[in-house]
Amino acid sequence: MFMAKFIFVAILAAANTMPTTAGPIAPQSGRVVDRIVARIEGDIILESQVRELGAFQQLIEGRAETDDQLLSELIEQWMIQTEAAAARFPDPAQSEVDRELARLTARFAGADAYESRLRELGLSAAQARRLLARQIQIERYLDYKFRPATQIESAAIEAYFQNELLPELAKKNQPAPQRAAVEEQIRELLVQRGISELAAKWLDETQSRLKIERTPLESKP
Repeated sequence: MFMAKFIFVAILAAANTMPTTAGPIAPQSGRVVDRIVARIEGDIILESQVRELGAFQQLIEGRAETDDQLLSELIEQWMIQTEAAAARFPDPAQSEVDRELARLTARFAGADAYESRLRELGLSAAQARRLLARQIQIERYLDYKFRPATQIESAAIEAYFQNELLPELAKKNQPAPQRAAVEEQIRELLVQRGISELAAKWLDETQSRLKIERTPLESKP
């Protein structure tokens, strides 16, 4: 559900250079006052978890969703992690988390800049690592569950190439690559789109069968 936009950016970058969760969701530490904002079956989601996810989104993407969207995402994460745990799906390897954390910190001017940003957002290094591991776990489980059902035909690759990639490159005044040079990247992007669509349908169907109670969130200044 997270990967397709990054693959699209990679295709554009490649074309421009060619001549050619683990574990249960935990509350944010350091908050004195907290309250329950959702109940799912026998579990709860706390307001601190909404704030924590918003801070993590700001760290990763530079902005956060609304509180209602964040709560909806936490509910979806609960569904995915609950099924993954029942299936005994393995946690991501520490080496995988290390690799993704290195990519994240490399976006900053240095370790001090990264740590400063964490302090601004009210996140600890341990929280950021745990949330990153959870994101990896969720993406890997959805890939495991839905990739086998996602088949991409050559016609779909051609349609994407002609109707989406080439117009986007033209808008940026970038040269058009040969289709063969970007075919596998396009295929993977379309696979990720398919996974996202199947996952969204599954989440909607699963949520309709669950007992979920939400409490309105108050916006923070």
